[in-house]
Amino acid sequence: MPDYTGIPYTEYIHSLGEDDATIVGGWRLRAQELVSPVDEGVSYGMPALRYRGRPLVSVTATKTGYVIYPFSADVVASVLPTLDGYASTKGGIKFTAAKPLPVAAFDRIVTERKAEIDAALGSSGGGRGR
Repeated sequence: MPDYTGIPYTEYIHSLGEDDATIVGGWRLRAQELVSPVDEGVSYGMPALRYRGRPLVSVTATKTGYVIYPFSADVVASVLPTLDGYASTKGGIKFTAAKPLPVAAFDRIVTERKAEIDAALGSSGGGRGR
């Protein structure tokens, strides 16, 4: 697995093998369809999409599959009960190519995280976070 610490999302995706790049890149594109505008960046050392200056979401490849990180334990806790049989950490939900993350769950993760950011910054799109 490549070391993705501190590199932008596009560069990270290009460093992956074809199958991993297709899966991770597909989720990145889906997030960009759901939330606009977003920027590529790094959050907590991971390549991520950022919205209004805050980390929105990251999907990374691991040795055993993939993990989606919405940078919010509350979002993970909210969505996890709708997912039967998916492993998780406090900050992420794990999935594999054989048992992919349902699109509806991904969409909910991204839109709930966007709503958190909007609530924290005010929904006007004003101030930028760190």
